[in-house]
Amino acid sequence: MAINPNAVGAVGESVERSWDYRDSLLYSVGIGAGAEDPFASELEFTTNNSKNIEQKTFPTQGVVIGFGAGGAIGKAGELDWGRLLHGSQGITLHAPIPVGGTVEIVDRISGIWDKGEGRNAIIDTEATATLKQTGETLFELRGSLVIRGSGGFGGVEGDTAPSVHAPDDAPDIEISYQTREDQALTYRLSGDYNPLHSDPWFATELAGFPRPILHGLCSYGFTGRALLHGLCDGDPTKFRSMDSRFSSPVFPGEKLTVQMWRDGHQAIYRTVAQQGMAEERIVIDNGLCTFG
Repeated sequence: MAINPNAVGAVGESVERSWDYRDSLLYSVGIGAGAEDPFASELEFTTNNSKNIEQKTFPTQGVVIGFGAGGAIGKAGELDWGRLLHGSQGITLHAPIPVGGTVEIVDRISGIWDKGEGRNAIIDTEATATLKQTGETLFELRGSLVIRGSGGFGGVEGDTAPSVHAPDDAPDIEISYQTREDQALTYRLSGDYNPLHSDPWFATELAGFPRPILHGLCSYGFTGRALLHGLCDGDPTKFRSMDSRFSSPVFPGEKLTVQMWRDGHQAIYRTVAQQGMAEERIVIDNGLCTFG
């Protein structure tokens, strides 16, 4: 069975997702928190019992809480998982994510696009997470999956061009983080066990990469961490939303530089890998963050 273009609007099962303080700590170190100076910075994200410090969560933790929830994507037809890449990701926060809790999540397929025979197929999804205790919406997710070379199934091409572009002038803020060689092995413990990020055979033989790549949502988390510190003074209550596209894979051990252009209570951003080196490339682009 090929991709089904009539699956737009298909809704997944309502599922519960719970997490606790240990999950929040693990996510934080998975996106590099505390790596630069473990005992002098970001202790509010990496510890739960430091004196006079209350544990907090990163806003992007919502993407792992909601990862794969509901299974709406399974209604899109037969997908070649070896050729699947994360195309874009967005999150809107209605309140800071608590250190622990339970949400009910419902997801749906919001779009299916056919870029032509031999080209890509793109599947857009949306999900809403509500707090089980109160019924209030905690966060909303938006994302797209790109299935390389799977176009030509008779769907609509659609206009999927980005609407946000980085200015030509120098960024107002620039923050760099070094990923570790074992970054993917740490991040995957938050729930994304795709072997593309850990199994050399899968990465090379099935996916066509020279070695396992870093999870797109890990790069997204590194980027969100920089946005939180650069635009919100490290305060999750000021973080509103974050949307961007994945433009190139990241390999564990590479340095990521997040560039931001502020305009009132929003900022355009992008993330560059290996800045100033021969391997320099934009890995996250067309980003828009709102805050205040």
